[in-house]
Amino acid sequence: MRGGRRASFVIAGGGTGGHVVPGLAVAAELKARGHEVVFFGTKAGIEAKLVPAAGYRIEWIEAGGVNRVDWRTLAQSAWRAPRGVARAWGRLGRIQPAAMFSLGGYVAAPVMAAAALRGVPLVILEPNAMPGLANRIAGRRARRVLLGMAEAAAWFPEGRSEVSGVPVREAFFSIRPKRPGEVFRVLILGGSQGSRTLNRAFRESWPLFRAQRGRYRIVHQCGSAEAAELARDFEGSGVDGQVVPFIGDVPGAFAEADLVVSRAGASAVAELAAAGKPSVLAPYPFSADDHQRKNAEAFVRAGAAVLAPDAELSGERLFREIERAAGDPQGLERMGAAARRLARPGAARRAAEVLEEIAGEGCGTVDTALRSRNN
Repeated sequence: MRGGRRASFVIAGGGTGGHVVPGLAVAAELKARGHEVVFFGTKAGIEAKLVPAAGYRIEWIEAGGVNRVDWRTLAQSAWRAPRGVARAWGRLGRIQPAAMFSLGGYVAAPVMAAAALRGVPLVILEPNAMPGLANRIAGRRARRVLLGMAEAAAWFPEGRSEVSGVPVREAFFSIRPKRPGEVFRVLILGGSQGSRTLNRAFRESWPLFRAQRGRYRIVHQCGSAEAAELARDFEGSGVDGQVVPFIGDVPGAFAEADLVVSRAGASAVAELAAAGKPSVLAPYPFSADDHQRKNAEAFVRAGAAVLAPDAELSGERLFREIERAAGDPQGLERMGAAARRLARPGAARRAAEVLEEIAGEGCGTVDTALRSRNN
């Protein structure tokens, strides 16, 4: 559609940063190509903050999780589902999108159902090694499935998927390799909502780091729920660093870090790969279909990370892993290089290209040049 007709695209996904941030990267690429982008999400998810802040329109729907939830949540989700589909169906009728881009998760499910009823062509992003339930179901009718990891290909129809990578901000790819200095700098990321396990382990580690005063500086993103208490207590810990609820400039924080301790969501590991950062990965054990563990294991197999299972992540274990990394600069360099080899630049651009191609195949909104390329 470059040089051709302007089209509208819808992007659905939310709840966590991993279901929103890649969509924002693709939206920016589509916008640069002259298209309109409309998001679908819930008022309870992080999309309610990130999408409007990025300048995009968002349509609100009702949705709830169904995978690894208690019976009350399941009942509430079942109650919301028809209303979510109905609302999405009505909004899609007004928007008349050329194609839909799904980031997966429970937020995307009712929008994908409505898109199927409307005959809107569907492109799915499956960022994890183990596909989520919504994407596994929708993948049967999707025109194209874009994969973050090759391990996921077995779950989708042959010939319809490709490994394109997970869209991340270009700033991550420009981060240069860094050799540790006199002070070893650690970045701890608990995800957009924070991690109780990482928060607890970090608190337990303070006496150990205090005994190494001047050797380490640690920046910890802890999430909003425990931020006030943890930040207050950290001030008296004697440890050099900072505790914050949320980091806006994550590429900047990556650039300063010698080691990243993180959960293993798809966006998190994609950003680690793009930045070429060595990491200690502590997968969230209750992620849908245990996909975070599979993401982490893929990185460990590649030599790009160390695995620290959630159940084993005490303050002592956290300190020991950081101390071991700090004492092996050559090992850090090898891990960073291995992570960089897993990166896939241009994922957002490729997603935008596929959406244009699918839109052109479906309803004639693409220019002649693009049609010729598809043929």
